[in-house]
Amino acid sequence: MTGLRVGFVGLGSQGGPMARRIVEDGFPTTLWARRPESLEPFADTGAAVAADRRALGAASDVLCLCVIGDSDVDEVLRGDDGALAGMAAEGIVVIHSTVHPDTCRRLQADFPHLHVVDAPVSGGGHLAAAKALLVMVGGDDGAVDRCRPVLETFANPLVHLGGLGAGQAAKLLNNALFSAQLGLAASVFAVADRLGVDKDALNTVLSKGSGRSYAAEVIGNSGHSLAVMAQLAGSLLAKDVDLLADLVGRDSAEVVRVAANTIDAMDLGAR
Repeated sequence: MTGLRVGFVGLGSQGGPMARRIVEDGFPTTLWARRPESLEPFADTGAAVAADRRALGAASDVLCLCVIGDSDVDEVLRGDDGALAGMAAEGIVVIHSTVHPDTCRRLQADFPHLHVVDAPVSGGGHLAAAKALLVMVGGDDGAVDRCRPVLETFANPLVHLGGLGAGQAAKLLNNALFSAQLGLAASVFAVADRLGVDKDALNTVLSKGSGRSYAAEVIGNSGHSLAVMAQLAGSLLAKDVDLLADLVGRDSAEVVRVAANTIDAMDLGAR
């Protein structure tokens, strides 16, 4: 067993495997979830369960959050009943959720006795289980070094990009580029159809040629259009593109403009 006590919130398809890696690597771990069924997969582990958010904070030297958005982060952490109300001074809060960098900075300003680290992730639960999840980290060097052993239970690579908020900025840039590439890839397959090119065969070409990209592979394996991605991840990509547009302006960078056009093409309705 290691010395650091770890708390974890957000036990979904991404956070669940991350939390399990922390438990299996021997960290004393306490979990909390809004829905009791989220805790069921951990019944065979040594993880403890907190009665409420404040108790979770009290049980944690390092508290990891993998919830969906900014409002969820604030709901878990803030308030008299929030996790941070129970957390001891010098504790570390690690935000794995993809949120606005200012959400992390406001937490640090409002809780100066704690250390906030932003550490959004990319790759999916299967990579967390394989200890191969990309983790993008922003924060003070000392705080990052202290929680690094926890993050390295599921991270490889772990990339420290700068001060607080830098990890979130990197994740938003990554997702904007991916969104832009999805739109370009869908356009390529639409043009191929007009030219009479076999789209499945073109998928092979794009996986081997100089135009290869992960986005082209995703579109090629999803009916050659944006429809499947819109259903699977459209709302999350839209959230992230909107966050980046708020940071830099929709018309200030080509990648943001193209990414926003892709989201519009997904026809997600009001968001």
